[in-house]
Amino acid sequence: MAKDSTAQTDHAPTHTKHPVAAHFVQFAQKISQWSGHPTTFLLAVAVVFVWIVTGPIFNYSDTWQLVINTGTTIVTFLMVFLIQNTQNRDMMSMQLKLTELVLAMKGAEDKFATIENLTDEELEELRHDSVKRAEIACKHLEQRHDSHDKAPRKRAAAHRSSNDSTKTEPNKTARKAPRKPTKS
Repeated sequence: MAKDSTAQTDHAPTHTKHPVAAHFVQFAQKISQWSGHPTTFLLAVAVVFVWIVTGPIFNYSDTWQLVINTGTTIVTFLMVFLIQNTQNRDMMSMQLKLTELVLAMKGAEDKFATIENLTDEELEELRHDSVKRAEIACKHLEQRHDSHDKAPRKRAAAHRSSNDSTKTEPNKTARKAPRKPTKS
């Protein structure tokens, strides 16, 4: 499919990234991959287990409780930003892929390519229109399905009735012709 030159330059980056932002992206991706690994989960379970085991040693003191509370709060606080960065990148890449598919499809409405920029009211109106179109499409499919199901039944019924009529009705030509006596 040929594209014009303006469509190709629309997706090209128009600015260079700040070096800190580029390093943060790499860091966030590595931490995200590492934090989602089963070994990291087992490490976190081990830390909690060690904390529980040391409870009697420290007489379950306020300091003992503060250690786990502070540690988990710091980790959670930092992970929120890393996870949000990862989700933003994933969502943006998914949105770009879907936009490209919408634009590449014949007959697709281009307004769906930039749907993420619509207001809540516009999204609700678009959802309502899409539901209507989906209901119409389902009715058409049901009608086609019903007509396909009925056609074999009609043919089978017609076949049965034609077979039944030949069995129940005597041959009219046989009635008219007299029987010949047989010689013994």
